[in-house]
Amino acid sequence: MTDAAEQGNSRTRRAAKSPGAFRTISEVASELEVPQHVLRFWEGKFSQVRPLKRGGGRRYYRPEDVELLRRIRRLLYSEGYTIRGVQKVLRDGPKQADGSANGSGTGGLSGEQKKIWRAWSTISLPFTIFSQDAGSNPGADLDPVPGGGYR
Repeated sequence: MTDAAEQGNSRTRRAAKSPGAFRTISEVASELEVPQHVLRFWEGKFSQVRPLKRGGGRRYYRPEDVELLRRIRRLLYSEGYTIRGVQKVLRDGPKQADGSANGSGTGGLSGEQKKIWRAWSTISLPFTIFSQDAGSNPGADLDPVPGGGYR
């Protein structure tokens, strides 16, 4: 049998693993489409991620570990949470701005996203007012200063 055929059989065996089987770090990294070092980093940042470690430091992830990692990946990459935001969600559970559990509040944006939206609205409001007051040419009343800048 050739090496390519053996690799094909190996991949087939991996795909045929039962849903309750433990996964290696390479299998989990491949499934979640993240590098292995990211999974190791997440272990240090999220105390809830605790794979079994066997001889030689090999990691074996339980199905619930894989689901937790999938959730962490979704929160970080798809929903835009920070590491600290995900830590808070995992520790406290998702909260809405009104303090209710996720799903019973206003929906749409997560708590972290609402904070960002409020901060952005606060920052952008003066610029919006300024551009409306200045009319169609916001910088028309400013005189350039030699060497750069405006008066």
